[in-house]
Amino acid sequence: MDFGLFMFPTDQTIGPIELAERAEEAGFESLWFPEHSHIPTSRATPWGGVKGAAPLPEWYWRTHDAFVALGAVAARTDRLRLGTGITLVPQRDPIWLAKEVATLDYLSGGRVIFGVGYGWNKEEMASHGVDYKARRAMLREKVLLMKSLWTEEVASFDGDLFDLEPSWAWPKPIQRPHPPIILGAAAGPKSIAAMVEFCDGWMPLATRHELGERVEQVRSALSEAGRDPDAFNISAYSVKPELERLHELDRLGVNRAVFSLPQKGREEALAAIDRLTALVADFRG
Repeated sequence: MDFGLFMFPTDQTIGPIELAERAEEAGFESLWFPEHSHIPTSRATPWGGVKGAAPLPEWYWRTHDAFVALGAVAARTDRLRLGTGITLVPQRDPIWLAKEVATLDYLSGGRVIFGVGYGWNKEEMASHGVDYKARRAMLREKVLLMKSLWTEEVASFDGDLFDLEPSWAWPKPIQRPHPPIILGAAAGPKSIAAMVEFCDGWMPLATRHELGERVEQVRSALSEAGRDPDAFNISAYSVKPELERLHELDRLGVNRAVFSLPQKGREEALAAIDRLTALVADFRG
């Protein structure tokens, strides 16, 4: 099992470059940054779309742009994989997004993991002209359009929502056929269908989403569709830093555990990395 770290990098936390350098030095496989373009002050949608949720933390509207931050990280690291956790694809222009992902993968030597998600903040989506009810269909078509740009000499796409006339687009990603696409969502029937159709992995939120039976359901759906479940990556996100939990995830066949770092200052983040490094060492024995 691989191990990654996650943080909202902001103007109030440790800098993303120092964080990445320490993560690579400590032997972590990947570093994951999320994104939010902005948070409307109306705050009409509760945190995560969950009724009765706590107030939304300030770091949601202070976070850096994920691709700019990961580009800086790529320039100062050699092995660390660069994860988006997650990219809000429905809010993004797919042609520009395909260019950003391909460029980051090319310049980093093929280290991108493209985490994608539907999004939950209705008013944030509305600012981007996105209908919340259309977000699943939009993500699907945008990802398929991006795949065309990454893999075809002359790319094109003809969808119900989006079209791309025959076009040239370079650079192509170094990873072939493209960086792994990991869906961050609960594994309901619609999300499982999406994983089977156009994803290379699943990223459940370990503190909220059910894993046990869902892991088997995802694998069964992949097998039924003629895909190899062993080639499909399962990355548990926001994993509780406990040895017993790591062994439980390992027994389930989870491929990667991603730990959340505290949204505090430099010293707290570095201390947390030291604790997690020791935990991983205990797990590996």
